[in-house]
Amino acid sequence: MTVNNQQLKDFLIDAGLVPRTELDAAEKRAGEKKQYLGDILVSDGKISEDDLRRTEAYILGIPFVGLKGQKIDFEVLSLIPEPIARKHNIVAFKKTTTALEVAMLDTDDLAAIEFVKKKVGLKILPRLTDVESIKGVLLQYQKSLKAEFGDIIEKEASALKMVAEGGEESQSEEDLKKLAEDLPVVKIVDTLLNHAIIQGASDIHIEPMDTQVVIRYRIDGLLHDAMVLPKTAAPGIVARIKVLANLKLDEKRLPQDGRFKIESAGEKVAFRVSTLPVYYGEKTVMRLLRESVSGFTLEGLGFHGVGLERIYAATRQRVGMILTTGPTGSGKSTTLYTILDILNEPDVNISTIEDPIEYQMARVNQTQVKSEIGLTFASGLRSLVRQDPDIIMVGEIRDNETASLAVNAALTGHLVLSTLHTNSAAATMPRLLDMDIEPFLIVSTVNVIIGQRLVRRLCTIKEKYFLDAEGIETLKKSVDLDRVMKALKDENIVAPDAKWSEVPFYRPQKSDECEDGYKGRVGIHEILKMSPAIRDMIIKDATPVEIEAQAKKEGMTTMLEDGIMKATQGITTIEEVLRVVSE
Repeated sequence: MTVNNQQLKDFLIDAGLVPRTELDAAEKRAGEKKQYLGDILVSDGKISEDDLRRTEAYILGIPFVGLKGQKIDFEVLSLIPEPIARKHNIVAFKKTTTALEVAMLDTDDLAAIEFVKKKVGLKILPRLTDVESIKGVLLQYQKSLKAEFGDIIEKEASALKMVAEGGEESQSEEDLKKLAEDLPVVKIVDTLLNHAIIQGASDIHIEPMDTQVVIRYRIDGLLHDAMVLPKTAAPGIVARIKVLANLKLDEKRLPQDGRFKIESAGEKVAFRVSTLPVYYGEKTVMRLLRESVSGFTLEGLGFHGVGLERIYAATRQRVGMILTTGPTGSGKSTTLYTILDILNEPDVNISTIEDPIEYQMARVNQTQVKSEIGLTFASGLRSLVRQDPDIIMVGEIRDNETASLAVNAALTGHLVLSTLHTNSAAATMPRLLDMDIEPFLIVSTVNVIIGQRLVRRLCTIKEKYFLDAEGIETLKKSVDLDRVMKALKDENIVAPDAKWSEVPFYRPQKSDECEDGYKGRVGIHEILKMSPAIRDMIIKDATPVEIEAQAKKEGMTTMLEDGIMKATQGITTIEEVLRVVSE
């Protein structure tokens, strides 16, 4: 059921929502472009999208519902999984014995209606709603799940006290296996994993203490306490995770690593598990790797301006090296995968050696390091070169042998992508020299070096403010504001005659949508291009400070400067940039 242009025009004239002359002009353009009149009116700002939806609902005789501020029973809400609700903008809000009423932005989305019908086995009654209503209801998923999560953990943890009364050391593998299959333990671990996925956590930490077990999630780079459980819960939870990751249950004296995969609300997530003996038992850390994470762009990751052009230029080379650098968890792998995605054309052969394989990519030959059987980065890279690759990705350059092989691969007609743990782009040179790579080989192979960190992204609701003279002077001590202003003007972010006192900055503002004013993360970067002047400096054994000074003369924006640029655009805050870069 759709509304045609004439029906819409007649109704808008009768309702007096849009003047007739404007409607005639819009109708003429719609006819020329063969477009829907409603889309033309919305793009011209004559009516809002929500007004258009209300109008269409009235013409078609479909009830319109406003759900803003309404609390929906979680049993009804959870009939439609959150990922489906978000993707298709469809939420369940009322249920009877025979039918389910759903609110939608597009009642013609028959695929979503059919999916819900099959899932709930009831007659589906579609209702049109507005964007604010959908947003408000989607927030209720998070709140209801948090409450449900707490209730389940509390209920099951009390049942655990009787399970694990026996001494921990005396437990055999058989005892631990029974413990891992115990219903309260299974429920607690399942809830922990599902809640971490919903919260958007990147890591789960399970830490045994003297009298309790602390569970923490890393969300947007910061650890948050998620739950405190009784000490008796520890053996069962660790045993359950070991069973899932196929680890030795009775080995508690040595660290172990494993991996498992679950599907939660239609999303596949792999968990990389690491256990480590600590004073009060075993600490377990799980890294969440979302397989559905794809479709990143360099612009979406925070690259812009001259730096972005330099990376695109490097991807057009067919030999040499592109290196990303930064500490653990700074988004290096995601940057490399995004570059690989750009390079992934039918006419090239791409091979990778990784530890672990974080995202699976179509038409890319990915190999997992298995050091226990001798498949290391170095031995894997040796074999890759014999596989006729055009592009090679090495997950990380950790030692002299891997570095030497990567450089040789870049010299012999391959484009090599890899990561290194260094603090800045310029500090990569001494790190490679430390790995016994000759300076002349570094300058012959390296095309660009990307230094990066991740900063938390501000929510849409934020507080605008301007720096006073004192604030500007204080900021000048940390960053070269003249260079930042020049870059802002070059990219047309501020007016050509702007002064720092006129440039807005932003503070986080707490809201229902964002508890601490931040949601998600974005990269801040510096991109060092290997120029003739920098090549000479490396051959002459220049320090990282001297190399960085030359790179800045050649137009490199440092991570700190890039962060301040993003702060002026309301993407993040000055405090967040200084916190991350000074770490």
